[in-house]
Amino acid sequence: MTRRTAIVIGSGIGGIACAIRLQSLGFDTRIVEQLNDVGGRAYVRRAEGFTFDMGPTVLTVPHFIEELFSLERDVAMLTAPDFPDDVLGDGQRIVSGISGGPNTSRYLDIVPVLPFYRIYFDDGTFFDYDADPVNVRAQIARLAPEDLDGYDRFHEAARAIFQRGFLELGYTYFGSLGSMLKVVPDLLKLGAVQPLFSLISKYFKSDKMRQVFSFEPLLIGGNPLKVPAIYAMIHFVEKTWGVHYAMGGTGALVKALVVKFEELGGTLQLGAKVARIDIEKRGRQRVATGVTLASGETLAADLVVSNADYATTYLKLIDTAHRRINRDVVVKFRKQSMSLMVIYFGYEKREGDPDVRHHNIILGPRYEELLTDIFERKILAEDFSQYLHVPTLTDPSLAPEGHHAAYTLIPVPNTLGDVDWDAVGEGFADKVLNFLDDRGYIPGLRERLVYRSFVTPDYFEQVLGAYAGNGFGVEPRLTQTAFFRPHNRSEDITNLYLVGQGTQPGGGTPSVMMSAKMTAREIARDYAVDPRIVAGMPA
Repeated sequence: MTRRTAIVIGSGIGGIACAIRLQSLGFDTRIVEQLNDVGGRAYVRRAEGFTFDMGPTVLTVPHFIEELFSLERDVAMLTAPDFPDDVLGDGQRIVSGISGGPNTSRYLDIVPVLPFYRIYFDDGTFFDYDADPVNVRAQIARLAPEDLDGYDRFHEAARAIFQRGFLELGYTYFGSLGSMLKVVPDLLKLGAVQPLFSLISKYFKSDKMRQVFSFEPLLIGGNPLKVPAIYAMIHFVEKTWGVHYAMGGTGALVKALVVKFEELGGTLQLGAKVARIDIEKRGRQRVATGVTLASGETLAADLVVSNADYATTYLKLIDTAHRRINRDVVVKFRKQSMSLMVIYFGYEKREGDPDVRHHNIILGPRYEELLTDIFERKILAEDFSQYLHVPTLTDPSLAPEGHHAAYTLIPVPNTLGDVDWDAVGEGFADKVLNFLDDRGYIPGLRERLVYRSFVTPDYFEQVLGAYAGNGFGVEPRLTQTAFFRPHNRSEDITNLYLVGQGTQPGGGTPSVMMSAKMTAREIARDYAVDPRIVAGMPA
């Protein structure tokens, strides 16, 4: 019997995860990647002995990773519980050892990180954010004692949203408006459709606590002022399963997933830029039949999955004649997430260095106003906030002996603004690094800096192929959530599917892994891979 074939465009985490699942479903799967190495936004930069993850660095819900490493060839696990009881301990806390589950540990080491984040305020105070309720309450008492009761009430509200929005609906594919309307009453009852910052403001009086409990959507490209309050579940996702780090960096996780994919019989083709998705007209249907590479090579397949940027997939890889739903005006109408400037730097260690953490959120003097500048006005403000990542505090192997490797990530407008990054990039990078030095986060950084490079929104647009230089795909907001978010099964073209942060359920490492499973389920339904599997899938 001839095996079905699949092509996955792009080797981001979502693309690789989907390719692994397709291979386990019995498809001969080929990943085509335009760059010279895997990862997409999770690409790795190596220079002068330093190793830098260029993109995602926060890993949560480690049993999603464990499930991928547990898959076998032609043995699908689409009916396995999405949130198995054995990953939960007392009080829904992470069970000891699950950070690197038994199958994951055959490929790489994953370790918990504490605190999850150290959040610095502009006045120099900080909040160590973790899952320990005693610690959290102690820090609230230190910084904003008036908010202790509010935290208890927020905690219960977030728990309810997490239970319904993540544990019960997390893997629901909203392919029809009716599927979404069924759950709207529950979400309204939970207050999950109002803006997150509005929900937070009901429980917290202090500006500091409002920032602490609302910043997390920024890590997936969302504006806390605009994302629906269902994103309060991020707080409980982290609280339940912790924040983790792959030794060797996220790039080590990507490489391990590729090893797993190839062990299952999958094929990876690097330096293979896709020029177009090949489509045939069959009666009234448009059917994807493979891809044509920029080199002119044509690769035929029974189905195509795009892990490329949603807008780029439709605007650049598919002729307008084949797009009835995802027309140019519709695709361009969707709001794109903000972009990023990321500065990668290596510096000499020094005795008595300040006690920064693995993950640091350094907030500027403005919060709501800065978010509006970035997301709505699309201007580069004088002030900024940043996420400082110093992984060598956990994993010294990423830098030469006696040095740290770090990056700092600054949310900035996407390229739909008018910032000339060729003109301002160098000066802005200097400004950010000087800030870390002058404000005492890394004192003396100027003198001990031994390596520096950076990327701007132009990198996301020109190298990664992200429309408008977006950092996280389509912006998560109420009108672009669930059914209103781009669909994992193309409405225009039979046998074409999408996966990754631009599709359902959204951005972030756990979500793109969820997206991979959701897309694989739709493919299994469409191809009736195994009636028992399809019958066992949730509607």
